[in-house]
Amino acid sequence: MHEVIDHLGRNVILPHSPKRIISICPAITETLFSLGLEKEVIGRTKYCIFPKGTVDQVPIVGGTKEVDFEKVKALQPDLIFAEKEENTKEMVLELEKIAPVFVLEVKSILDAYRLISTLGEATKTTETANFLLTSCQKSFQSVVGKGNGKAAYVIWRKPYMVVGGNTYINDVLHQMGYQNPFTNEGSRYPVVTKEQLANAQLDKLFLASEPFPFQQKHLTEFQSFLPHTEIILVDGEMFWYGSRMLVAGEYLAELERDM
Repeated sequence: MHEVIDHLGRNVILPHSPKRIISICPAITETLFSLGLEKEVIGRTKYCIFPKGTVDQVPIVGGTKEVDFEKVKALQPDLIFAEKEENTKEMVLELEKIAPVFVLEVKSILDAYRLISTLGEATKTTETANFLLTSCQKSFQSVVGKGNGKAAYVIWRKPYMVVGGNTYINDVLHQMGYQNPFTNEGSRYPVVTKEQLANAQLDKLFLASEPFPFQQKHLTEFQSFLPHTEIILVDGEMFWYGSRMLVAGEYLAELERDM
């Protein structure tokens, strides 16, 4: 065992080489598999759907905001990974009674790169993590910031919720060349009205496929009060961090080319 400091500055005692890992954050789960830890990951949330097919064999312990602590206990993990935004403080405190919990935090592209490195260090897969990190960085080099003007990214309907400041997705929008007018709303995911969206004079509006599954009919809905804004349906999973960045870079670059 050895003591480390997680992304929140908490002291966590980790096993030297963890063999029974539970991840309660989808992006972390996918990244662990990319590090070759499919045998070590013994628990996940129902939202941990990547890599397709392979992850299906891993037992589900609940969702990202609520887990079944008895299921977690029964799996006898020696390490649990959580993420500050995805998971709750109350969950982490309860899970700590079962096993060490390492909390990561991602608020930017640089934080996403740090996540990959950290997971490599914590699981003794540093060499694989370094290769994955370099590959993700190379992928994101294709996102060259061709966009200009103001853009918002919508994640929910009833109420409308958009991406605010200090978020990974906001940093991705910035790298694409856009200014997000909702970065100073006092929330990382502020609730906004039709009037606020209209008054923002947006050049682009991105409607994500998740967590709310926006579709063509919703595009028409937004266009009714944003007649001068280009509204685009996007694959929300391509705005995940971690190893998803390997394919996200090309997706975002293509999105730039099509606009």
